[in-house]
Amino acid sequence: MLKISSLNVNGIRAAHRHGFTDWVSQTDPDIICMQELRAMEHQVPGPVKKLDYHEVYHTAQKKGYSGVGILSREEPIRIQKGIGVDWIDSEGRILMAEFKDLIVFSIYAPSGTTGDERQDLKMEFLNYFLPFAQKYLSADKPVVICGDYNICHKPIDIHNPKRNKNTSGFLPEEREWVTRLLQTGFEDVYRRLHEDEPDLYSWWSYRAASKERNKGWRIDYHMSSPELLDAAEEAEIEMEWDLSDHAPVTIAYDLR
Repeated sequence: MLKISSLNVNGIRAAHRHGFTDWVSQTDPDIICMQELRAMEHQVPGPVKKLDYHEVYHTAQKKGYSGVGILSREEPIRIQKGIGVDWIDSEGRILMAEFKDLIVFSIYAPSGTTGDERQDLKMEFLNYFLPFAQKYLSADKPVVICGDYNICHKPIDIHNPKRNKNTSGFLPEEREWVTRLLQTGFEDVYRRLHEDEPDLYSWWSYRAASKERNKGWRIDYHMSSPELLDAAEEAEIEMEWDLSDHAPVTIAYDLR
């Protein structure tokens, strides 16, 4: 069984203070995809770097901003940082690690909540990313693209769809993009294993006791090639851990 976890850490230094290494030692994932590191590689806390994992990071040029990482028990045979688009790559948003039997991405899509300019850049990111991701469906090994997409796909994925219908993260054009990603052949593994279950969220605002009331959004995904969906055995959002404003999304795959 291969256990893959994805977590927006909302600052790896803050997540470390909130028990990141305890979570790792207790849940023991084989691969951990991290987003929003908000640190340079040399600023990753020592106890995190001393975990028994191979580490790969793609950090932003801007200090304290964005950044993605992958921790893995198995050493990757190939690493790719970015997709060749300058502004996306300078923000440290896409990281790929190829293993003997699997290709894993950690991605962090931009948020559009700060205004029209960032929303336009978010849509530009998505438009670049879709054809880039699609190429990996024809690779000779399974692929999973883990990360914070900053989009809820359907009304079931957000606590108040009517009130949020004009909110970045639940806009019609963003939701349509997720639909197109799935139409190309990717699978939303967590939702496929929890088809019609409501109130399953991975992010909660720090305001108004949102997590305690489970008023959240499901914006963190494992988007996989079809053969990985077939191998998925268990999928869990680990709400009991308060490592950041997101919860780890963890899926166990049987690749035998």
